[in-house]
Amino acid sequence: MCRRKRKGRVCPATNGGGERTIGSMNPGNVNKRQPETSTSGQGSGTADADLPDLCLPDLWQYGAILFDLDGVITPTADLHREAWAHMFSEYFREISATGQSVAEYTDQDYYDYLDGRPRTEGIAVLLHSRGIDLPAGSEEDTAAENTVYGLGERKNAEFLRLLDQGIAAYPGSVQLLDALAAPKEGVASPRLAIVSSSKNARPVLEAAGLLDRFELIVDGLVAAELELPGKPAPDTYLHAATWLGVPAEKAVVVEDALSGVAAGRNGKFGLVVGVDRGAGEQELRDAGADTVVADLADFVG
Repeated sequence: MCRRKRKGRVCPATNGGGERTIGSMNPGNVNKRQPETSTSGQGSGTADADLPDLCLPDLWQYGAILFDLDGVITPTADLHREAWAHMFSEYFREISATGQSVAEYTDQDYYDYLDGRPRTEGIAVLLHSRGIDLPAGSEEDTAAENTVYGLGERKNAEFLRLLDQGIAAYPGSVQLLDALAAPKEGVASPRLAIVSSSKNARPVLEAAGLLDRFELIVDGLVAAELELPGKPAPDTYLHAATWLGVPAEKAVVVEDALSGVAAGRNGKFGLVVGVDRGAGEQELRDAGADTVVADLADFVG
């Protein structure tokens, strides 16, 4: 069963499921993408907007839906991008002031090194790309320490400052959560969980008024406590599915980050949904997304 929804381009089915549809991109995305032209013979060069309505997977046929938080439920990915840019731009200026040459921080650095990764891992990888080798330090380090953990504290302080200004969930994401919570004759609602690399998942959900919508939250704090490797390793998602008692092949992963989509693919989940908030449709598909949408409201019929 599938849901009649958007106009889009059908891509091959995976995991034994039905059709997968790529919805047209939202013009408001960070990286605006023009509609692609079909070369598959389905339209002989006809643009996506001219294709007939096709199907999106029916999420109600799955036992659990595991959502990333930042960029999927709440636009906190924007806050993270801003906080990372603030911290690294400031830090690289400090390095440049000592006479050491270092390439400036760019928006692409967020997608290449930081998006979806645990905080300290992302910092270490980005610093390595600049030829900078800092000691890891420890979780007790403050923002004043010149360590990986110290830089993490600097970034987190900026993120919390931005979060204090308030955050609202994506309307389309709330629309889907409302639909999933509503009784549906003959169909049990999927169980819902948050799986996030962020250690701020609970404060973010509280600020957005959505903490009670999810049965389970597997965040950066839980991952650290259980020593679960971060995305693109599938361990945090597999832990959530196991806790909920739902096999991976009966669960859905919903992600906006390439590393998170790869985690869903690596865990062999029944469906991996990519939400394009700027990573790019093709990039999400290449990372392992079965379906890419611009807004989660697309799943609500």
